[in-house]
Amino acid sequence: MYIEKEVKRGYNEYTLIEVNNGEGTFMDIALLVMEDGDEFRFDEKDKEVSWLMIEGHAAAIFDGQIIEMDRPNPFTCNPYCMLLPAGKSCSLKAYKHCEIYVQKTLNDQSFPVHLYTPDEVDTWRRGAEGELDGMMERDVRTCFDYDSAPYSNMVLGEVINLPGKWSSYPPHYHPQPEVYFYHFERPEGFGAGWSGGEVHEIHHNGCCIITDSSTHSQVMAPGYPCCYMWGIRHLPGNPWIKTRIDDPTFAWLLEKNPTYWNGK
Repeated sequence: MYIEKEVKRGYNEYTLIEVNNGEGTFMDIALLVMEDGDEFRFDEKDKEVSWLMIEGHAAAIFDGQIIEMDRPNPFTCNPYCMLLPAGKSCSLKAYKHCEIYVQKTLNDQSFPVHLYTPDEVDTWRRGAEGELDGMMERDVRTCFDYDSAPYSNMVLGEVINLPGKWSSYPPHYHPQPEVYFYHFERPEGFGAGWSGGEVHEIHHNGCCIITDSSTHSQVMAPGYPCCYMWGIRHLPGNPWIKTRIDDPTFAWLLEKNPTYWNGK
């Protein structure tokens, strides 16, 4: 499934757990758009909340702390990311235009509030060793996952998909539902994303929902870099532990030096 919305100032809802189990994600997904002087409060009784600042300048207010956050863009700057348990609150105050990706899910576990700062976010440059002629080169940033936050029912990170290149490739799948939320450097940017055996033309502020253990790959048009948020919902008794099941049809691409004609 792929969802596009006309995004406006304020809280833009894409999925809601109470409606069709969040379209199969078991998560609330939203984009919060704020302007200078805007304030917003997260305060959920039954849901843990995670938000990731895509870009902007704002203050996060929680547990008696005020942390100022400034992220000019997602391409050269690591993110700020909040992980908030149910029953705890956090407020945001914007000092300029801000775009903030939000995901929530049910969780009755108690754990400490944590604001992941840019220096805590792990970045992994993948495909940088000339794999498949460099066509898969991208930066994968993990804010938190099962290894670092086993008490959470979610995973959250982002991928910098370079223009004209692929990510989440070769085709693979996992049983846990996943969401990709796209932020292009230029709003007219576009690419293609696969989910559920369908291909979608993807755009700025589009959301791709990946369920039913479907393979998923992405490619961006030349000239249009994209940062996409990736959120995963652990399944009961079956968390995502960097789970990757490769499609056997394309397993030969994973060989050390796969042979194919490349025009050279």
